[in-house]
Amino acid sequence: MIRTGIFVGSFNPFTIGHDSIVRRALLLFDRLVIGVVGQQVNKPGQPSAEERCAPIRALYEGEPHIEVKPYYGLAIDFARAENAHFIVKGVRSVKDFEYEREQADINRQLTNGDIETILFCAEPQLSSISSSMVRELQHYHQDVSAFLP
Repeated sequence: MIRTGIFVGSFNPFTIGHDSIVRRALLLFDRLVIGVVGQQVNKPGQPSAEERCAPIRALYEGEPHIEVKPYYGLAIDFARAENAHFIVKGVRSVKDFEYEREQADINRQLTNGDIETILFCAEPQLSSISSSMVRELQHYHQDVSAFLP
């Protein structure tokens, strides 16, 4: 049986913190599908899912255990479509933990426990890096290359 996990997010942009989660999650799964949220009502004006998928695909080109795909709708529906029983999420803070714990509880209820969420704590040196922070620095024309893989 192939163990498949999904790692989902808007990834706008995909940071070294995201890359850390992917590389650590690969130790647990035979197949990891990075799901890029196709549309989010809370984040209008972001690049298309395909535009956000392209650099992630390039980063993991040649890694046979990783796939990168856009998805639309609920993460649990994407997990089912990919035959995954695990959702991988990263947490940087207590605030992140509480949000992800609530999502995991709801997902477990909606799937009768068929899909489990695995939380990875951010590496300490990466805990302050977020896509929002990178976008803000880009807005002010700062070099963000140290925060991108």
